[in-house]
Amino acid sequence: MMEKSFSASYAAAGVDVTAGYESVELIKSHVKRTNIPGVIGGIGGFGGMFELPFSDYKNPVLVSGTDGVGTKIKLAFLMDKHDTVGIDCVAMCVNDIACAGAKPLFFLDYIACGKNYPEKIAQIVAGVAEGCVQSGCALVGGETAEHPGMMPEHEYDLAGFTVGIAEKDKIVSGDNLNAGNALIGVASSGIHSNGFSLIRKVFDINETTIAKHYDELGKTLGEELIIPTRIYVKALLSLMDKIEVNAISHITGGGFYENVPRMLKDGYTAVIEKDKCFRKPIFDLIAKTGNIPERDMYNTFNMGTGLVMAVDAQKADEAIAILQAAGEQAAIIGEIKSGEKGVELV
Repeated sequence: MMEKSFSASYAAAGVDVTAGYESVELIKSHVKRTNIPGVIGGIGGFGGMFELPFSDYKNPVLVSGTDGVGTKIKLAFLMDKHDTVGIDCVAMCVNDIACAGAKPLFFLDYIACGKNYPEKIAQIVAGVAEGCVQSGCALVGGETAEHPGMMPEHEYDLAGFTVGIAEKDKIVSGDNLNAGNALIGVASSGIHSNGFSLIRKVFDINETTIAKHYDELGKTLGEELIIPTRIYVKALLSLMDKIEVNAISHITGGGFYENVPRMLKDGYTAVIEKDKCFRKPIFDLIAKTGNIPERDMYNTFNMGTGLVMAVDAQKADEAIAILQAAGEQAAIIGEIKSGEKGVELV
């Protein structure tokens, strides 16, 4: 019996290398926006290079973080809007390292897609670049990988990685936390990038449900949910340049109950007054539509407060003024007390 001959190419297998080349050309202008002192070379090499500003620090420490956008990305597919999830990706990484007192230096992204549509990839990277500009870091590289047969052609996933730098004796570790410290909350822009698996179930997210207009939101559900994560880096760096911040928590997945205790040391409780926070209408809508208990809401979402930080009580008003001057909404929302490590919402 004669064996069948087999001949194939990478393109026949579903990977279009020419689309990859086109994507690189389309994103070059976006990457250029993020150039800052320290960037060496451009994109297209085998590694992104950045000259570390060690001369500006006595004892520099590199601080790194990585994250993705989670299932919020499904909303981008439904809305065919891909220029904001990149901001979310950057925000989830740079906000985390800023909570340690680090200044983000550079960022890299990773896009896995079923099929490389260059214009769509360019939209995603445009969002990544915007996030880098907002946080003052450089986009020094990335990767776009086609996964034919593993992912639907019109879908993708997005993740990122950042490296920042901090002076060792100025790292925000929580060690200086004390009873009587004021807790300052900083408003979120909305849902940010967590809790979308629950949201998708509550609203039965599809093309019809995201197009529904809600008077209490002043926009459609999709327009509210796609709002990108607030990037707090520049405001935090401005604050920490003037005032000692004893602890910071980025309110992401797990809400208040998981994230606030991460900034505490043993023997201290964070007492937060809910009516002093920045609760937004979208959270009331989620709770009502899904019949979700209040504790579960605070254990899943940021509830309108994207950051919680502890400062000496006598510095609280000054800290709020600095944050407001940087464009943030901020207010005293509670205090630190002696007690079992954890958070109390009253």
